[in-house]
Amino acid sequence: MMRLYLLVHLLLFQVQRIIEVGCPCDPGKPETMELRQCSLCQEAEREPADVVIFFKRDASPRKPNRWLALVRTHEYDGLRGMERMPHRLRTRLWEAAIRKGRELWGEEWGLAYNGDQVRTQCHPHIHIGKLLKGVETDRAVRVVNSPAEIPVPRDGSGMWVHPHGRRLHVHLNEQICETVLMR
Repeated sequence: MMRLYLLVHLLLFQVQRIIEVGCPCDPGKPETMELRQCSLCQEAEREPADVVIFFKRDASPRKPNRWLALVRTHEYDGLRGMERMPHRLRTRLWEAAIRKGRELWGEEWGLAYNGDQVRTQCHPHIHIGKLLKGVETDRAVRVVNSPAEIPVPRDGSGMWVHPHGRRLHVHLNEQICETVLMR
C-alpha cells in the first residue's frame, strides 16, 4: 500500500513539474532528454528525420498489450499539444492510430489521449489498445464519421475514441482516459 502511495505522489509530482515549467525536453541539450518526462522525446529522436508518425510499444511492463502513436516532431511537446497541432497532422495521427488499432484488435480497438493534468510525458501520444467491455457511456460523447471530425480538446482535457458501427464515438472532457483500454 505504501508503494502505491509513493507511486501516486511521484506521478503527481511529474505532472505538476510539466504544468509548472512546461516541457524541459530539448534535443539540443542532451542532459534534458534524460528526464523521465522526456523519454518519448528520446524515442522520437531515434526515428529518421523524414518520419512523420511512428509507433512504439508502451514501455510499461504493466501494459504489455498497449502501443503508442506519436509524431516525430517536438513542435507540440508540452501542454495542449493536440490543440496546437495543425488539423492535417492531427488527422493523420488519428488515422494512423486507428489503422494500428484495427491491425491489432480488429473492431475491438480503442484509442486514448490523456489530459494535461495526468499526462507524465512531454511528447504528445495516443494510447492504442483493446477497448474494455462495458466502458461505453453516454456522458460527453460525440459521434463522428471520420478521424478528421474528431474534436480538439480546448481545455487540456483528454478523450477516448472507439468504433461504433461505421462511425466513431469520441468521449470528451476526461483526464485519465487510458483506463478504458486493456493493459
